[in-house]
Amino acid sequence: MPFVTLTVRKPKSAAFKSVVLDAVHAALVASGVPQTDKFQRVLELDAEDFRFDTGYPDVAGARNDDFAMIEIVWSVGRSVKVKRALLADLMGRLAQAGLDPENVMVCFKETSWENWSFAGGRLIHT
Repeated sequence: MPFVTLTVRKPKSAAFKSVVLDAVHAALVASGVPQTDKFQRVLELDAEDFRFDTGYPDVAGARNDDFAMIEIVWSVGRSVKVKRALLADLMGRLAQAGLDPENVMVCFKETSWENWSFAGGRLIHT
């Protein structure tokens, strides 16, 4: 179960957020995640609450106020090959939608299967 958090600076339109989240979900599904496995949230912060370097470490150009940080929490075990394929797919989708992939940061966070309780406090993967 991937859990996706999109962090952006205020204000962002519903369309902007949907483009990013839909692209993330489509890339996850293409990597093998079930279509119905969709858990997403958006953190939309004031500039003073969301600070970032415009060029670190190797940005072509510079990040701007449309910078998007995407955190994907998912179960441990996916290879670097799978992650690279997901990133290539995601960046392609964002570019096709008119967003600059250089303005997007993705962080994968992995957790073991026994750390997920999907509902009712049940640990179904133990």
